Amino acid sequence: MSLSLEQLRRCSVAVDLGAARTRVYLKGTGLIVDEPSVCAVNLRTGGLIAVGTPAENMAGRTPGHIAVVRPISGGAVVDITMAQRMLRQFVGEKVRRAWRRKPLLRAAACTPFDAHPLAQTAAVETLTGLGARRVELVDTLVAAAVGCGLPVEQPEATMIVVCGATTTQVAVLSLGALVAAESVPVGGDAIDRAVVQHLRTRHEVMLAGHSVRPLHLVLSGPDAASGAEVHGRDVVTGRARSVRVDADGVRNATHVPMTAVIDTIGSVLRRCPPDLVADLGDRGIMLAGGSARLPGLDSMIGQATGMPVHVAERPDICAVEGLGAMLEGKVRPLPVGPPAA
Repeated sequence: MSLSLEQLRRCSVAVDLGAARTRVYLKGTGLIVDEPSVCAVNLRTGGLIAVGTPAENMAGRTPGHIAVVRPISGGAVVDITMAQRMLRQFVGEKVRRAWRRKPLLRAAACTPFDAHPLAQTAAVETLTGLGARRVELVDTLVAAAVGCGLPVEQPEATMIVVCGATTTQVAVLSLGALVAAESVPVGGDAIDRAVVQHLRTRHEVMLAGHSVRPLHLVLSGPDAASGAEVHGRDVVTGRARSVRVDADGVRNATHVPMTAVIDTIGSVLRRCPPDLVADLGDRGIMLAGGSARLPGLDSMIGQATGMPVHVAERPDICAVEGLGAMLEGKVRPLPVGPPAA
């Protein structure tokens, strides 16, 4: 890890290209971009109408000649040109001019640990198209663990679960490297679909996809016992209708996708040496990622594993904050020297 840390300290910008949100960290400044990874495009002219939050608000409300697209899926860039156009709008002309004044600008980007070489190439090409002369790729799991404050560089086990929009990654780390890691194609979007299906089956109401996440937040708050009122379209009549949803029903609906995450955690633990698993008995599991705050996820994992489960203070930005800490030199490698006399 010491070699990669030395290379990362030479970088000026860190980028987390997530399926749900894109985040940019500028060295010496901090987080400058935290926007949805969404673009609205005019199909007739090819022009970019909006990016980020304004484009996300257009989803499901556009005429036929306007498309709302996501150039990033599962932590991988699927449309390089659109991703570059989106990033240009995010960072703004002032920052781009500052980048152009640095002829040897280096950038760092988060990628899934099991990313295909083509996906890694797409991430590199996306940033080189914005002026980066060199791009360093860092595992999202390692960056998120650093952002959570876990001592990943120490010779002891740390377990991190990054719950993204389309994928959940699980890993045990020690000495700055992955000891065992797996990913499962289940994330916040799959859980949202389970909630939408539950409302359609139980209450005969079609709920808009962008309304599911606020529903999660309400049902995980202090007033969860009283339930929440949601507005949707009646399946039979097609008219607008409101229903009251209870928290227990939503938790039961999300049981199946959450079980897949728990099975992946168990698989990773079975592949770890006993000494590292013993370390985790006291330290527990850290949840990060934008979907880490889903109601019932931490308690369900704790009951299944028998280990304490912690949710990061800011789980959604852990990866980019960890990458920024590496750029700023806040992460130190283990000292290497002659044995003590």
